[in-house]
Amino acid sequence: MTEPASTSLPMSESPPPADVQRTRRGRWKLLLLLLVTLAPVIASYFTYYVIRPQGENFYGQLISPQVELPDLEVLDSQGKAVNLRSMRGQWLLITVADAACDAACENRLYLSRQIHIGLGPEQARLERVWLSLGNQAAPERLAKVLEGTTVFRTQDAAISSWLQPESKHQLSDHFYLVDPQGYWMMRFPPDPDVKAAASIKRTLNRLMRAAKFWDRPGR
Repeated sequence: MTEPASTSLPMSESPPPADVQRTRRGRWKLLLLLLVTLAPVIASYFTYYVIRPQGENFYGQLISPQVELPDLEVLDSQGKAVNLRSMRGQWLLITVADAACDAACENRLYLSRQIHIGLGPEQARLERVWLSLGNQAAPERLAKVLEGTTVFRTQDAAISSWLQPESKHQLSDHFYLVDPQGYWMMRFPPDPDVKAAASIKRTLNRLMRAAKFWDRPGR
């Protein structure tokens, strides 16, 4: 009686050691390339969110904890309702003042314009916002200084539940800074002048450099 022929599965051949080494080297090179590509982004996030500079390194007071943009509807210059949270994605330099806008208000709006111009190529990353308290339209005399400014009409009580002035000061005495993530993060000293505006510009430049690799111009 003939015995059945024995069968066996083919043995898989191990890749040559040289191929294994080439594969490992290729993976390490790919990982190294990925790390080099992401390093600036990681460094930017780390600098901005972990190694946050202390208040004395800035002109202005860092807000801690930061306060998110409120879920609040305001009216734009055309009378259309806009939710403030839609303003995320851009640095916001905010002025708060009564709609009638006295001389101090007009000066702050002018200084915010000069700060913006002073940012040079980084201008596209900052939006100037005037939170106008009351229902009346902006005075015609402000047309020039308001060029490029986003104007929202709202009520004092609504904004007072979000932004806070220094002790013994009014809400309208300060500039307020909101970061692109939508958090109020800084309040600048009250009653700014030209010298203060230059200091604010330097602070904005430093913050923008720290966030450069994850923050892009436009919303």
